[in-house]
Amino acid sequence: MTATIIDGKAFAAKVRAEVAGHVARLKEERGLVPGLAVVLVGEDPASQVYVKSKGKQTVEVGMASFEHKLDRETSEADLLALIDRLNADPTVHGILVQLPLPSHLNSELVINRIDPAKDVDGFHISNVGLLGTGQKSMVPCTPLGCLMMLRDHHGKLAGMEAVVVGRSNIVGKPMAQLLLGDSCTVTIAHSRTKDLGEVCRRADILVAAVGRPEMIPGDWVKPGATVIDVGINRIERDGKQVLVGDVDYAGAAKVAGAITPVPGGVGPMTIACLLANTLTACCRANGLPEPEGLTA
Repeated sequence: MTATIIDGKAFAAKVRAEVAGHVARLKEERGLVPGLAVVLVGEDPASQVYVKSKGKQTVEVGMASFEHKLDRETSEADLLALIDRLNADPTVHGILVQLPLPSHLNSELVINRIDPAKDVDGFHISNVGLLGTGQKSMVPCTPLGCLMMLRDHHGKLAGMEAVVVGRSNIVGKPMAQLLLGDSCTVTIAHSRTKDLGEVCRRADILVAAVGRPEMIPGDWVKPGATVIDVGINRIERDGKQVLVGDVDYAGAAKVAGAITPVPGGVGPMTIACLLANTLTACCRANGLPEPEGLTA
């Protein structure tokens, strides 16, 4: 068996095109322009690259992009004051504070200062609670992207057994909630799970989100299973720096029915879903129908 490759790059391009179409109609019919504000504190190189990419893609789909780059020594009070201004700005529909923040800033305090309706990362405690109780919320971008790809590949997910390896607040826990919402039977596993291999082998859908390079070997994958590899790990191989996932891709691809590659799988979907969330936030703020297929 050779697994079908789930091309996240191509799927993300499709999502961005759908978002752009909705944005164009909002402009033409309502005079509305969805706006995304991204706040970067400090000069972390990876964060800078990510923020630049977000800004570029925001403009490409026709949205307004507001970038706020603050000095690393910015005080918590000044950062919170900026968030308050963005919360009150009607041209801003989505607010994202790039993580990680410098150590002197309280990330939880900062994230929970964002208006939950504008929390397009889905990290605010109110959105976490709404998602956990099956209510309408802003959904974290990476799990939302995974769900979109799974729905596209399988259609309905009801009745499938899903194993999520990883229990982070950003991916593992919300991913499990989304799969429950689609009527999967869900197990959350992690590095300390007993007989982790046996647990993984039960999965019709296996989502790996632990941040450990190639932790899951091919013989942990149930024949025909769909593998969603969220991990992005940089390792040295044959004297070169390469990116690998949390799954041994070569081994798993021989067994799985479908698999996401690294890079080019889940990664591109994160920004695409950020744009989708901003569009959704704009529609909700203006009492308009939410875009079909771009929400959980």
